[in-house]
Amino acid sequence: MIKNFNDVFETLKQKGICKRLIVAWGVDSHSIGAAYEAVKKGFVQATLVGDEALIKKVCEEEKLDASLFTIVNNPVELKAVAQAVQMVHDGEGDVLMKGLCSTDKFLRAILNKETGLLPPKGLLSHVSVVENPNYHKLIFFSDMAVVPLPDFRQKVKISGFLLGVAKSFGIEKPKIAFVAASEQMLDSMPACIEAAMLAKMCDRGQIPGCIGDGPLALDVAIDEESVQIKKLRSEVAGDADCLLFPNIESANVFWKTNSKLAVGVRQAGMLVGTTAPCILASRADSVDTKLNSIAEAVMFVSK
Repeated sequence: MIKNFNDVFETLKQKGICKRLIVAWGVDSHSIGAAYEAVKKGFVQATLVGDEALIKKVCEEEKLDASLFTIVNNPVELKAVAQAVQMVHDGEGDVLMKGLCSTDKFLRAILNKETGLLPPKGLLSHVSVVENPNYHKLIFFSDMAVVPLPDFRQKVKISGFLLGVAKSFGIEKPKIAFVAASEQMLDSMPACIEAAMLAKMCDRGQIPGCIGDGPLALDVAIDEESVQIKKLRSEVAGDADCLLFPNIESANVFWKTNSKLAVGVRQAGMLVGTTAPCILASRADSVDTKLNSIAEAVMFVSK
C-alpha cells in the first residue's frame, strides 16, 4: 500500500513508468530542479519550453546537467506557454507543468478552444495530495484552487476526479468523506444537505467504486479518537482517503494549514478534467512539492 511519496517514487520505479513532461516557461530554479529530480528518478523525460539562455544559466548556477533536458527555445513567455500547451494538445507530452509563468497565462492557454486541453463543456478542477506524519496514509482532497463554490452537479463530477486520482495510487475502493462544519444532519447548512445526498449516491452506486459518508466534520473524518468520543458509526470516519470540501476557502485553508503549521508535511497538486494532467504549482512552491506533483500526475496518467 502506498502511504507516502517515497512509496510513490518506489512504485513508479518498480513498474518502470516513464512519461513525457512538458514545462511551460520552465526557466526558474524550482521548476527546473523538480523536473531534474524527476528525470534522475526515471519517471519522466522532461522538455523545458522557454528562454534557452535563462534555462542554461539556471542549470549552471544550480549545478544541474542541462543535457538531461530537451530544451525548446522560445524567449517570449506568453508564446512559450502557448507552445507548451500546444505540444501536449498534439500528443507530444503526457503531463503539463507550469513554470515561472503567471497562473492566468497558464490557464488561458489550457482553456483555449482550439489548442487547449479542456474538452467541450468540461469541468476544470484541482486534486491535492497531502502526506502528513500525523495521519496513517495519504489524503486526497478537492478543490482548493479552481472552483470557488461548486454546485451539487459539480460536486458529483469533482468526486469522480478525486476518486480517480486515489484509485491511480492503488486504492481499489477509496473512502470519501463529504466535509461540512458538522457531522449532524443540519438543514440550516446547505453543505450538510448536499453531503448527505452525495453519500446516498455512493451507497446506490451513482458515484461508483467508493465508500462515501457525509456530512462529516473534519475531525471525525480523519481522527479515530474523535469518532469514538462522538460515538459515530461510519465506514469512512477516522479512515478517509478522500476529502471533498464544500468550497474553495475550506480546502485552501486545509492545504495551507498543513503546509505552514504541521512539521514534516509533503504535498502535491494538479489540475484535472483536462485531456492531460496539468500541474498548477505556485511559483513559490518548493522543489519537493513540485516533484511530488509531477509524481502525482504521472501516477494518474499511468492508471
